[in-house]
Amino acid sequence: GIAHDFNNILSAIIGYSELAMTHVTPDTRLERNLGQVLKASMRAKELVQQILTLTRQSEQQFEPLELGPIVKEALRFLRASLPTTIEIRQEISAGSHMVSSNATQIHQILMNLCTNAAHSMREKGGVIEVGLGDVDLAAEDVLRMPDLKPGPCVKLSVRDTGHGVDSSVIERIFDPYFTTKAPGEGTGLGLAVVQGIIKSQGGCVTVSSELGKGTVFHVFLPAITSPTKHEEQAVEPPGRGKERILFVDDEAILAELGKEALESLGYSVVAMTSSMEALAAFHDHPEKFDLVITDQTMPDMTGLVLAQKLLKIRPDIPIILCTGYSQQVTKEHTSETGIREFLMKPLILRDLARVVRRLLD
Repeated sequence: GIAHDFNNILSAIIGYSELAMTHVTPDTRLERNLGQVLKASMRAKELVQQILTLTRQSEQQFEPLELGPIVKEALRFLRASLPTTIEIRQEISAGSHMVSSNATQIHQILMNLCTNAAHSMREKGGVIEVGLGDVDLAAEDVLRMPDLKPGPCVKLSVRDTGHGVDSSVIERIFDPYFTTKAPGEGTGLGLAVVQGIIKSQGGCVTVSSELGKGTVFHVFLPAITSPTKHEEQAVEPPGRGKERILFVDDEAILAELGKEALESLGYSVVAMTSSMEALAAFHDHPEKFDLVITDQTMPDMTGLVLAQKLLKIRPDIPIILCTGYSQQVTKEHTSETGIREFLMKPLILRDLARVVRRLLD
């Protein structure tokens, strides 16, 4: 499906960016630019996982977050996409309370609100003001916000100097598929998604507007006690080795990427784009390989079926199954068939190297 294809595209972007990073001089503009490519790609990776989670109606995983760095990062991305006639001002309070949230969802909230703000000023330009700070809500403050409880909150505000919104429209502004934009300019889902995300985190969003002067959205999220900060552990370099690996992926660019990435760590790699040819090669020389890495969704024979056939030939061969998305294959299912590891695309070189080294050791 679309998720599988998109994850394959991300695999190539992330993988080749990681390889390029190993060849650049530290503290250069090129390294910083590649870092931004990787950061944006990781956001896209998280967004795909969020979409898949929503379609499976599973619960999102939340973690303690400080919103300041996330808001600043989102505004940097936003600045690059907006015309110079729109100014972005930010007032981010240092040391704001933490919230239990999801970084990708916060990014999505802010991008939706700011994109709507920019749309209202696209003809004459104007100013988007983004504020972040702490508030302590009393009982009377939450009377009009039933989703919130009194107590400390983090308040995120997005204000624009656009044309404003009529009061009749304000009443329906969060309704799914309701939009005042022209056909082809919007689906009417943006603000409905924003409200859904905020409610799922125990928060609330309010809106007020005045025709000819602009609109302001206030997002309130319950604050949490800051967790004890642990010392950051040093990032270990990817594990290296000299073992022989069979890498199978029907996407030629990903097969080539896997070969180059693993060979950069010292491994000897045979990359193949046909599961049938990979089976034949393994059948002829089963002792030639120390490990197999295979994609799941491939023509002629899926990775799961390939793995089962390989294990019949040589039951002790370690196999890693990778997939961009598959409803039929889960980590539990693969372990029952004798597959040692199950990894979701897009693959991160450091994670793949760690798993490979663990299985071979």
